Amino acid sequence: MTNTGMFFRMLFSAVFRRRSRAVMAVVASLVGAATLFCLAMICIAVPQQMNEEMRAYGANLIVTPTESGADGKTGIDKAMIQHTTEMVAAKGTEKHAAYRYENVRVNAAPYVMAGIDTAEVKNLNHHWVVDGKWPSAGKVLIGRDVADAMGLEVGGRITIGYRASDNASTSAPSDEGAGSAKAETEGETSSNTGSQQSANSSTSSQTSGQQTQDGRVSSDIMDTSGTEFRVSGIVDTGGSEDSIIYATNDDVAKLTGTTRGVDVIEYSAGTEDLNALVKSINAMTSMHVKAQPVTKITSSDTRIITMLQTLFWIVSLVVLVLTLVGVGTTISSIVSQRRNEIGLRKALGASSAAIGIEFYVESAMYGFIGGLLGTAIGFGLAQWLCVAVFNRSIGFNWWLAVGSVILAALVAVIASIPPVHRATRIDPAVVLREE
Repeated sequence: MTNTGMFFRMLFSAVFRRRSRAVMAVVASLVGAATLFCLAMICIAVPQQMNEEMRAYGANLIVTPTESGADGKTGIDKAMIQHTTEMVAAKGTEKHAAYRYENVRVNAAPYVMAGIDTAEVKNLNHHWVVDGKWPSAGKVLIGRDVADAMGLEVGGRITIGYRASDNASTSAPSDEGAGSAKAETEGETSSNTGSQQSANSSTSSQTSGQQTQDGRVSSDIMDTSGTEFRVSGIVDTGGSEDSIIYATNDDVAKLTGTTRGVDVIEYSAGTEDLNALVKSINAMTSMHVKAQPVTKITSSDTRIITMLQTLFWIVSLVVLVLTLVGVGTTISSIVSQRRNEIGLRKALGASSAAIGIEFYVESAMYGFIGGLLGTAIGFGLAQWLCVAVFNRSIGFNWWLAVGSVILAALVAVIASIPPVHRATRIDPAVVLREE
């Protein structure tokens, strides 16, 4: 029999003669590997899952125009929307919706009307609770506050009037905040829209002699004429959307008699570095748009990820210490039981290095087996947690699995260093005299 064969025969004999101790060492490595692999998988998968979940609650980026025309508004045209969208899509997945805001009158009261592409807004804002249907030709979606103020229900009718004078002095919303994103951007809280802010002021700023395009003056507050729409649905979000009337872009164009660009583009961007994307858009001054992150979404996302990563490192440190203690204690017990055997082998000429290598290989074997089993169990736990919390499964990370098994074996070897060091210092003369 060769030396290598004899080595492994002695190794396996030592393991099977002390099966209970071997099982304890494997279980210690298994628990550590399962916990660490489960946490690592969650820390990798959860930020991605959470980013997708947070994006379901609306936009994390808004883009508004930086310039206005002579009439107070020009908006962002279709070509610029496409160009901006391509820049966002180049950094990751994206969903977007564009809004055109106009000040309108309902029973002489000022409101904000938003022209939208129904499919885009519906795809972006999954958190909107809509009672009824989304807007279509001749039908509008009204906010809950509008419905309560006017006593409207789904299927009712609403007469909306448009006055050019109400919108003539409206500044571009990029300077005052915009959109249904309800964004708190760069440390400042934005209002519903720039159009909504000017709606209240414009009703009292016009003189009685100023004519509008339809021949009426803005001071005629009792004027209730306009275009009749049917209420297709009522949206309830608990935010600024509840005070807005939504209609299709075509209906808004017909109501106003003009076609122009949009005031706000909301993006749900899947990029990992949102601030870098914002800077790249703002650096293109020729685009005449300004991008801002919606900090209400991004700060929550970042805060939760930071807390999760901190928890991971704390728990990982505790688990590593407990694994070291568990494996180290088991190996110490094995060394104590094999003290006479070690002394006899040294008396027969075995070197300390040979004895140490045997124990290190034995410890590595315990760690390897525990790492394999623990990695499998850890993946099962991570899969169960992600399905239970996010209702989504996660894929198996082979590189992480290999690292988990290697780490388990390495930790087991490190934990065996003190007891192995004591084993190599056993004096054979003292052991044999005791026998």
